Amino acid sequence: MMLLKYPEMLTKLSFRVIFIILTTGTLFFLQLPNARAQSAKKLKTIIVDPGHGGTADGTVGQYKGSLKSKEKDIVLGISLKLVAILQREMPDVKTIPTRTNDTTMSVKEKAKFANDHNGDLFVCIHADAVPLKTASKIVGYRNKVTYHTKYVGKGANKKKVVTKQVKKVPIKEYYKLPTDRKGTSTLILVARQTEDKVKAMENAEMEFITEEGDSSIQVNYDSPEWKASALLYSQKYFRRSYLLANLVQEEIAKTGRPNLGVWQRAEGLWVLHATQMPAILIETGFVQNYDDERYLNSENGQQEIAEAIAKAIIKYRDQIEGSDKTASNVTPQK
Repeated sequence: MMLLKYPEMLTKLSFRVIFIILTTGTLFFLQLPNARAQSAKKLKTIIVDPGHGGTADGTVGQYKGSLKSKEKDIVLGISLKLVAILQREMPDVKTIPTRTNDTTMSVKEKAKFANDHNGDLFVCIHADAVPLKTASKIVGYRNKVTYHTKYVGKGANKKKVVTKQVKKVPIKEYYKLPTDRKGTSTLILVARQTEDKVKAMENAEMEFITEEGDSSIQVNYDSPEWKASALLYSQKYFRRSYLLANLVQEEIAKTGRPNLGVWQRAEGLWVLHATQMPAILIETGFVQNYDDERYLNSENGQQEIAEAIAKAIIKYRDQIEGSDKTASNVTPQK
């Protein structure tokens, strides 16, 4: 009898323990979403990331007549102006740049920086690039000497006759043509529904590709970390990223610049994927376009873009926090 009674007592005890654990756990998880929802609603920290930097120049003006400007310098100028505006207009929100000078920082380090600083929003500033067509023009001529050989006569009288010929050939200069494409676009990581997103990414056999000079990182699609972050992004961050991206493009359009729209990257940049917060990447303009390059290098151009992005961020903050404020009171730089 004792042998039967002991397991029975153990079973009753086990059920009691399990009941207590489940009850406690249920209460904990019922309270957790509310606590997270309240904390997630408030925009507390914004990370502004000037793309590239240091040994990574990014896109460089290469067409004939370009300013030879470097993307890393352009986006640093815009980013610092954006940080200054946000710190002035949103003093209750921390605005932290990943870099404030020409320093080398890998995309992995940038993502870690944003996560370590508990960012609620990640705004990456870049300049766009496209392959350029090559053209040529004749800049002079040079003499080209050739020798023509023929044989005359037959048998023992057969002789080899070599004739020297000189002709002029053109000297060509090859150069790159500027692109006609100009304007601003905003990138966000492609959205797929939970499992569909993971499966699609696993089957893509791709890298997270960055511009030349930034390190590409091979992703292990079988890792639990990858699957967890992919699910997290799909479920939590896509809608807010898309909201901000659209607001940025709306404000850019108001400046008169070509609005190239919001694009979803199937091959997502590492900084968009690895930052555990809503994240966007703004392609401010084309360094390889004659007008855009000069606009992006000008103080007025950089300030105008920075103000447009700041207005969009303030509107984003007001929408997610349910505020009645508007971003129309951003003070323009004189």
